[in-house]
Amino acid sequence: MSLTLCARCRPLAGLTRRHAVRSITQQQRRNESTIGTYASVEEGAQVAKKPRGKVIFSGIQPTGVPHLGNYLGALRLWKKLQDDAKPEDKLIFSVVDLHAITMPQDAKVLRLRRREMLASLLAIGLDPEKGPTIFYQSSVPQHSELMWILSCTASMGYLGRMTQWKSKLQMNNKAGDLEEAAMTNLKLGLFSYPVLQAADILVHRATHVPVGDDQRQHLEFARECATNFNHTFKNIFVPPEIMTTSFPRVMSLTQPESKMSKSSPNQRSRIEITSTAEEIRSRIMVALTDPHNAVTYDPESRPGVSNLLELLSQCTPAPARLPPRELAAQFAAAGASLRDLKEATATAVCRELDGVRERYEEFLDRKGGKWLDEIEAEGAEKAARSAEETMVRVRAAVGLGPAM
Repeated sequence: MSLTLCARCRPLAGLTRRHAVRSITQQQRRNESTIGTYASVEEGAQVAKKPRGKVIFSGIQPTGVPHLGNYLGALRLWKKLQDDAKPEDKLIFSVVDLHAITMPQDAKVLRLRRREMLASLLAIGLDPEKGPTIFYQSSVPQHSELMWILSCTASMGYLGRMTQWKSKLQMNNKAGDLEEAAMTNLKLGLFSYPVLQAADILVHRATHVPVGDDQRQHLEFARECATNFNHTFKNIFVPPEIMTTSFPRVMSLTQPESKMSKSSPNQRSRIEITSTAEEIRSRIMVALTDPHNAVTYDPESRPGVSNLLELLSQCTPAPARLPPRELAAQFAAAGASLRDLKEATATAVCRELDGVRERYEEFLDRKGGKWLDEIEAEGAEKAARSAEETMVRVRAAVGLGPAM
C-alpha cells in the first residue's frame, strides 16, 4: 500500500530525523526571509516584529514519584509559570536522566522512574497543549554534544570549587587519606555534572532559570560557560538570568532537622504527591514534634512544629495564605493544640494534592502505556528543533559545521 504525503512532509521523505530537523529549520529561515522581503510591499506596511519573550528552562532528575518537598519547591512553580506565561514565552521542562547516571542505576528501575516522573509532571497540571515542552534529556543528543564543546573551554579550577563536588570529595576522605586517594572513588561524570547542566540551559538559549539557593552556584557556572565560549569562538550565547523564587524548605516528618528526601529508609518521613488521603493524614498526625502542646513558630528550637506550620502555609490557597509565624499566632490566640495544627495541616495537604493520584494512574495506563511515549516523543521533537537551531550556529563557530 502506498502512502500519500502532504506537501510539507514530501520533501523530508527518506531523510534521517537529524537531517529532517535541519531541513525544516532551513525552510523556516527561507520563509522568514521571504516574509521580510515582501510583506511590506503592500501599502508600505511595516513587518511587525514578534515580541521577544522569556525562554525558561528547568529540569528534574527521574527519582520516581516526587515527594511533597519536590512539588512545593519546584514543580508547583513550573505549573504557575505555565499558567502565567505570555504567548511569546517559551517553557522547556526536562526529565534529566543523563544527570541521574552520575550515580549507579539499575536499567529497569531507571526506565520505570523516567515514566513515573513524566506521568507525575502531567498529573500536577503541566500540559503540552498549553505550551511547555516536556521531554527526556537523553532523547535530545544536542545536550550531550554541546556539553562536550563547552567542556573544552570550561575551567577545571572553577569545577573543583563547586560546593557539590567538594562535599562529595570530603565524604570520600573521611579516613584522612590524601585527596588523590579520595578522588579515586569519584567519577568524572560527577565532576563535570555542572557542564552538562550548563549545556541543558544554553542549548535552548534560555534567558531565565528558576533556581534555589543550593543551585545558584551552578547557574553562575553556566553563565561562565557562556562567557568562555563567546570569548574563545563567537558571541553566540547570552548568559541566562537567575529567576529568583522563594523555595520553601520542606523537612522530614520523622527527622525535622533534615530535608524531606526519598533516600530516607523511613517511608513515613515523606509524603509523595500520589499518596492517598489516608496516608497523608496518617503520616502528618504522627509527625515528630515535641512535648510542648502549644503552637509557636521557632525553626531552631521547634523544627517539627515549624515544619507543619510551613506546610500549612504553603498548602493554603494563595489569596488566603499567611506566613507560618502569623499562622502560629492565630493558633496560639485560639488556644489550639498540636493536634489541631496537625489536623489543619493534613486537610490543607490533602486539598493541595487532590486528584493528582487519580490523574497519575490514568496517565500511566492510557493506551496501555503508549500515550506517555507519544507525549514524550512529541516533546523531544520540539526540543530537538530548539536545540538544533543553536547547534547549527555553534558548529559553524567552532569549525565543526558549514560556515554561516
